[in-house]
Amino acid sequence: MMQAIDLFSGAGGMSVGAQACGIKVRYAVEFDPNAAATFALNHPSTKLINQDIRKIKSNEFSNLEENVPTIVFGGPPCQGFSTSNQKNRGATNEHNWLFKEYLRIVRKVRPDWVVFENVKGLIETENGYFLEAVLKGLKRVGYKLNHFVLNSAEYGVPQRRNRLFIVGSLHGIEVSPPPKTTKIPITVAEAFEDLPNLENGASINEMLYALAAKSGYAKALRGNLKISSGHLVTANASHILERYNFIPQGGNWMDIPKHLMDNYANISRCHTGIYKRLRADEPSIVIGNFRKNMLIHPWKNRGLSVREAARLQSFPDSFQFAGSIGFQQQQVGNAVPPVLAEALFKHILANH
Repeated sequence: MMQAIDLFSGAGGMSVGAQACGIKVRYAVEFDPNAAATFALNHPSTKLINQDIRKIKSNEFSNLEENVPTIVFGGPPCQGFSTSNQKNRGATNEHNWLFKEYLRIVRKVRPDWVVFENVKGLIETENGYFLEAVLKGLKRVGYKLNHFVLNSAEYGVPQRRNRLFIVGSLHGIEVSPPPKTTKIPITVAEAFEDLPNLENGASINEMLYALAAKSGYAKALRGNLKISSGHLVTANASHILERYNFIPQGGNWMDIPKHLMDNYANISRCHTGIYKRLRADEPSIVIGNFRKNMLIHPWKNRGLSVREAARLQSFPDSFQFAGSIGFQQQQVGNAVPPVLAEALFKHILANH
C-alpha cells in the first residue's frame, strides 16, 4: 500500500487516478472553496485542508502512517505557464511562484515519491527557468528525477492534452514514461454516445441516460448507474447560437461570416480554439475554459454540458461537481484526467 498527499488538488482528478490504483490519499490541500467542496464530496475519507498553501505548516500532515511509503503529488496553478496565456506568463505572475510551496512541503515531509504536474508550457516559460528551479529544488532534497510530457489521448482519454510530469524517487529509482495504453484513440462520439440529449441552457442536473452504453469507454465511466448528474449547459444568447450554424465539425471562428463577429474589436486575435466545434470521430481538443472559448458540441448547436466535458476528461459518472455551473465548468477544465493519472501511478507502483 502507498499513502499520498494531494497538493493544489482542485476537484481531485489526480486523487481519483491514485485511488483507482489502491493509493490511500490521506490529505489534500485546495484553496478555492468550490473546488474544495467538490473534492470533499467525492473523497470523504481524505482530510481536506481548505487553506492558502502558504499558511500551511508541515505538522498538518502529522497523521501519516509510519512504515508506509508516501507520495506527494500535485501541480501549482498553471494558467501562468499556459501557452494560451500571452499576457503574464513570466516571472511577474505571482502564481508562477507557488511551486516553491510544493518544494517547501516536500522538504518537510520527505516522501518516498513525488509527482509534480503542470502544463507543457512550463518547459518554455522564461526560457525554462521555472522547470529548472523545480528540478534543482527536488534534487537538493535527494530525489532521482525524470520528466516527460504525456498526451492523454495515448492513455485512454478522448482528449488530446499534453501534460508535463516530473517524477522523483528518494530511493534512487529513475522512472521512465509509462507505456502507452491506447493505439486507437477514443473518440468524442464514443464518450458521448449514451448521454442525455440536451439543448442550449439545459438546467436539470440529474437525468436518465438516453441509451445503453456501447463503447468500452462509456461503459467504464458509467458503471452501474441509471441516473447521472452534471447535465448543465450554459444558456448562450441567440446571436452566439446563430454563429454556431456556420461551423462544421472541426471548424472554428474562421467559418463564421465576418458581419456576425463585428462585436470583436480585433477578430484576428482569436485563437484556433475559439468557437471550435468538436469532431465526433476524433479525440477532443484540450478541455480548458470550454465556456469562455465557446467550445461547441459536435452535432448540436450548443456548448458542452458539465458531464460531457467530464467524460472528455475521463471522470467517472459517479463523480459529482459542486457550485454554480461556471465553477463546475472551471473545475472540469482545470483537472488532470483521472485515467491519465491512473496510468502514471500504476507505472510508479510497478517500479516501487
